[in-house]
Amino acid sequence: MPSVGTGVAELRVRDSSGIYRAFYVLKIADSIVIIHAFLKKTQKTPESEISLGKKRLKEMLQ
Repeated sequence: MPSVGTGVAELRVRDSSGIYRAFYVLKIADSIVIIHAFLKKTQKTPESEISLGKKRLKEMLQ
């Protein structure tokens, strides 16, 4: 998910209640950090969700 940041990927999960997305990044020591998860209601990822992912990535890297 380059629109959020370098190294960020998106996990997609679908169940009977909807489609969920999670932005994650691989971290040092072979760990995975989920920086944001949300219920996706439209085809395009809302800018507010991308902005929140960017903010949380920045906070994690500090």
